[in-house]
Amino acid sequence: MTRLVKRAGFYALVTLILFFTLFPFYYAVISSLKTGSQLFTVEYLPRHWAWGNYLDLFRNQPFATNILNSVLVAASVVAVSLLLAVTAGYALSRMQFRGRGLLLMTVLGVSMFPQVAVLSGMFELIRLFGLYNNLAGLTLSYLLFTLPFTLWVLTTFMRSLPREIEEAAIMDGAGPLTIILRIFLPLMGPALVSTGLLAFIAAWNEFLFALTFTLTDEQRTVPVAIALISGASEHELPWGHIMAASVIVTVPLILLVLAFQRRIVAGLAAGALKT
Repeated sequence: MTRLVKRAGFYALVTLILFFTLFPFYYAVISSLKTGSQLFTVEYLPRHWAWGNYLDLFRNQPFATNILNSVLVAASVVAVSLLLAVTAGYALSRMQFRGRGLLLMTVLGVSMFPQVAVLSGMFELIRLFGLYNNLAGLTLSYLLFTLPFTLWVLTTFMRSLPREIEEAAIMDGAGPLTIILRIFLPLMGPALVSTGLLAFIAAWNEFLFALTFTLTDEQRTVPVAIALISGASEHELPWGHIMAASVIVTVPLILLVLAFQRRIVAGLAAGALKT
């Protein structure tokens, strides 16, 4: 009887957590299918499905272009972050040189500054390089907060790998690049997926840099595009369109997490055990 009560309590707790987690997204989907006064009434299942909210996003503004911009920026940020983190992580975890610990702590310390504290300096840097209102400028600025944690996680992961594997490769004449590409990368799959996905989510959701460093609608990413959605008149609040846009940009992240959930769990578990 006690065992049955514990199991029932466990399932009740899981159900409560799932409800608390999923209900906001469910209500966002429901709200995206409402128009007019329906948006201000509490309905858990709308009587009229306003699919026009989704169509209007692509008719009235370059929302498809904004989505493509976000994909390009987030993907490039992940690629550059992982490339730099893997190569730098190998040097920081396997090579002995003076100031190695200080350098790693300095890189991590950079991520502790809020974005607004470095906004003016980053703006001057972007303008100096001629990258204002350019997607490459967003990629460069996003590395400021994605590179530190990817470098820290991958450095810790590579530091825990057995040195015997590396020594055997060196005995066979392998250089550092060969060791990274052929020895370490196959072993770091879960860590690369988990850190890469976190970097992708951070770049996908970033707002302040995207708002500051872009000027035209064609160069904006989806968080800024959603924030600038306006109604047909100044008195009309486009909540239905905003919720529809929020659902559209959330779905890709959910699909990515579901597609790589096993590798994500393996990567986080490996990091927890090996740190």
